[in-house]
Amino acid sequence: MSLQVELEHYRNVLIVRLRGELDHHTAETVKQKMEDAIIRGNSDHVILSLKDLAFMDSSGLGVILGRYKLLKSRGGKMVVCDVNASVYRLLELSGLFKILTIHDNERMALSSLEVVS
Repeated sequence: MSLQVELEHYRNVLIVRLRGELDHHTAETVKQKMEDAIIRGNSDHVILSLKDLAFMDSSGLGVILGRYKLLKSRGGKMVVCDVNASVYRLLELSGLFKILTIHDNERMALSSLEVVS
């Protein structure tokens, strides 16, 4: 299975929706797309919507952590929403929930970043 990356800018937030598998085959593509969108789109924050992410390995964790550090260095935040059980477990075991906030859906994630209209 491959990976589809959907990017949407909403005010100063980049919403990243991932569908498929985030692994060593697709990690570099996701990294580049997110970095380009953050820098070119002048995004302060990122919402990572993982509702349709079927699988993620340690390469995916690296992508998330790297973009988190980029945003943090720019004064921004990253939040995660719509996480399925298997991906949730990986994020929990990795300790990423110590630095990332998780929300049930995109609306709640936007609200947490105080950008809901």
